[in-house]
Amino acid sequence: MPAARESLLDAAYKALVRRPWSAVRMVDVAAAAGVSRQTLYNEFGSKDGLARALVRREADGYLAGVERALAGHSDPRDRLTATAEWTTSAARDNVLVRAMLTGCWGERLPAPALTAVPSSSAVPAQRRADGPLPTPGDFVALVRDRAVSLLAGPGTPRSDSADLARSCELAVRLALSCVAAPPGDGGVADLVRSVLHRQDV
Repeated sequence: MPAARESLLDAAYKALVRRPWSAVRMVDVAAAAGVSRQTLYNEFGSKDGLARALVRREADGYLAGVERALAGHSDPRDRLTATAEWTTSAARDNVLVRAMLTGCWGERLPAPALTAVPSSSAVPAQRRADGPLPTPGDFVALVRDRAVSLLAGPGTPRSDSADLARSCELAVRLALSCVAAPPGDGGVADLVRSVLHRQDV
């Protein structure tokens, strides 16, 4: 991603943290990124294009964190526990990730349409951002499928893969419930481990 585009997205996110999206001005985002307003419009086309690109970047960042969590351990329970912990911490620390995972877009946030929008952008990253954005259900399926692909070894019987998929989805959904209602002592890790133990993962 070109440096100017990344700087603009960083500036837009910082502005969003400080004030409602409706109060974020394109001229201020450009100034904070140290580029011209024309550069901003060349990259994103409009404020809605900027919002879509910002949501896409945060979605990609969340999914990259899922990949790291799944790859960071050898034990399947530890992989799923790390993924659940990443999900809850990412949602706690990033308002856009929380909105994407829960579907709760508050009035302070941009709420881009999740369906694709017509794109005439010459910028490939913007054409991708103008495509469909993931729904909460899409995130569940994406994380579940990535976990299953890493945890199921070659030649895993279909029935075992189906059981694994259910266990992975259960861990993801449990993490999402912890986003909405944070757990007490022990946190999400204890909850996920106890459920996975019962599922014999």
